[in-house]
Amino acid sequence: MNRELLNMNPESEYREGLDELSSHYKKIIELLGEDTGRDGLLKTPMRVAKAMQIFTRGYGQDAHRVLLDALFEEKYNQMVIVKDIDFFSLCEHHLLPFFGKVHVAYIPNGYITGLSKIARVVDIYSHRLQVQERMTLQIKECIQETLKPLGVMVVIEAQHLCMQMRGVEKQNAITTTSDFCGAFNQAKTRQEFMNLLRHND
Repeated sequence: MNRELLNMNPESEYREGLDELSSHYKKIIELLGEDTGRDGLLKTPMRVAKAMQIFTRGYGQDAHRVLLDALFEEKYNQMVIVKDIDFFSLCEHHLLPFFGKVHVAYIPNGYITGLSKIARVVDIYSHRLQVQERMTLQIKECIQETLKPLGVMVVIEAQHLCMQMRGVEKQNAITTTSDFCGAFNQAKTRQEFMNLLRHND
């Protein structure tokens, strides 16, 4: 894992290629018909370049290592749920944001991880160019491969600006994806998870 990327301060530390990225954004703005020499746009190419590096800081980070760094032996074998993990990502088709909440459950098989590490895994995969379906699968597989639990289930609920700002322009559409394995192949176990998600809503 690239620890420099993992611990990057997005206000002061950026990856290589920032100047080149800025020059490309300057050209894009000009191709859209704007004057990059006017006051409001003078610093925009660099601002966008920095923002894009922040939005994609998940590249080069190893989500598996994050879980392994906080791996603890524990006999607990009931469902562990981390729900309502906020996330923002960029749709790889239009580079527009999609955002919402991730809910994760796993059933330990001798080992647990720090609860904040589950949120960190979500952060790493969401800070890449994504589609919601792939992100759901990646989070599930990372937890399954690293912790080797009895089962994992991931549910993501998100709004996509590519649907709200363009195309069908549906403002209130919510896209839900899920993936699961192991014990969650049983409908009863999946239903228990979903019931716990709705509890206190």
